[in-house]
Amino acid sequence: MRIAVIDSGVNPKHPHIVGVAGGLSVRPGGEIEADSYTDVLGHGTAVMAAIQEKAPEAEYYAVQVFHSSLRTTIDCLLNAIDWAIRERLDIVNLSLGTLNPDHAPRFAVLVEKAASSGVLLVAARDSDGQLCLPGSLPGVFGVGLDWEMPRDQYRWECVDSSPVWITSGYPRSLPGVPPRRNLHGISFAVANMTGFIARACEQCAAADVPRSAENVQRALQRNSLTWPPER
Repeated sequence: MRIAVIDSGVNPKHPHIVGVAGGLSVRPGGEIEADSYTDVLGHGTAVMAAIQEKAPEAEYYAVQVFHSSLRTTIDCLLNAIDWAIRERLDIVNLSLGTLNPDHAPRFAVLVEKAASSGVLLVAARDSDGQLCLPGSLPGVFGVGLDWEMPRDQYRWECVDSSPVWITSGYPRSLPGVPPRRNLHGISFAVANMTGFIARACEQCAAADVPRSAENVQRALQRNSLTWPPER
């Protein structure tokens, strides 16, 4: 299974990173730099580490859209998602989003393209109560945040006839750093949920069940609230 982490890149030497299969950098002008994804912000590294904690056997690809700050352009982000879909990566983690509803049509085209290619998109459904794109669109695994939820658990609830996946907003802990002093937020709820989704994909494969969004959703609904699944 191959997972794209669209973020600020990754530091492959970080002790929480178990391995990086490859990656690239997408620049605001649209240029793509192969094998250029060194993380200087730390955000993408922490996001990938949270996913790898739950799915260490997957292959990970760092797709850098944040460079000197946690800001990017809509074209840069759309190009990154499109690259992951064209490469037919299995899961795309988007620990990010935009509150601008004008971008909905362009995201919707990519969501449909991902669905037809068997690519699962995971993204924040909302930020402080405001709907985010693409995570609030049908066809995306939209993620919510619960500060009281342990990092090894998730739950789901039905909102507007669609499931919303809810889990902790904390990354892996760092020695000597209190959780509230470490990076935290909806970004890491998305990352933690991507880990659970990866495990659900593995369960589908082990049961010889097609790894469709519907089958993964059913596996997630059966297995909440704990990870690893009870033996």
